[in-house]
Amino acid sequence: MSTALIGKKVGMTQVYIETGELVPVTVIEAGPCPVVQVKNQEKDGYSAIQIGFGSKKEKNTSNGAKGHFKKAGSDPQRFLREIRLTEDSTAEAGSSLTVEIFQDDAKVDVIGETKGRGFQGVVKRWNFAGGPASHGSMFHRRGGSYGMCQWPGKVIKGKKMPGQFGTHRRTVQNLKIVKILPEKNLILVKGSVPGATGSTVLVRKAIKAKASA
Repeated sequence: MSTALIGKKVGMTQVYIETGELVPVTVIEAGPCPVVQVKNQEKDGYSAIQIGFGSKKEKNTSNGAKGHFKKAGSDPQRFLREIRLTEDSTAEAGSSLTVEIFQDDAKVDVIGETKGRGFQGVVKRWNFAGGPASHGSMFHRRGGSYGMCQWPGKVIKGKKMPGQFGTHRRTVQNLKIVKILPEKNLILVKGSVPGATGSTVLVRKAIKAKASA
């Protein structure tokens, strides 16, 4: 059985739980994800399944991809992801996975890409304090000295400087499952997840849930 699903971040809202507490949740549309390919130890040297998500027009699909999907008996998918498994899967190509695989789990990990914020300075990008805000200081939101003296005479690699900020892969671990709506392919998790509304995320069973319990 797969341990993860590809999904889409729908947005955030809040719901009441059994105790009457109002909980902020992120709504994720996870699946249904067709199984496009199954790999096993004997043939491929490792166990995994390849799943898809999101419909795609056939005219926008390459001939090689068309054959790949046709072999699995699946429609063209916009996103593909290979999920490693510890043992050979019992799933078959052409079958479909839904949010019901998380019914017995209390927590999940969500992997996504953070929002892109463009080219930013050191105050926004690295949380530098900046200089005096008073008149005449001439040093407000700058990064200060970057260079060296005569030796080594260069800027050390990894120095915190202005640059592209955002669009990084991030994983939020141990998000509590508040509610699962199988009929709508929705899963509600407590808290926020990386990415903008409508962005693609990967929802997997929490790998550190037992250690953190």
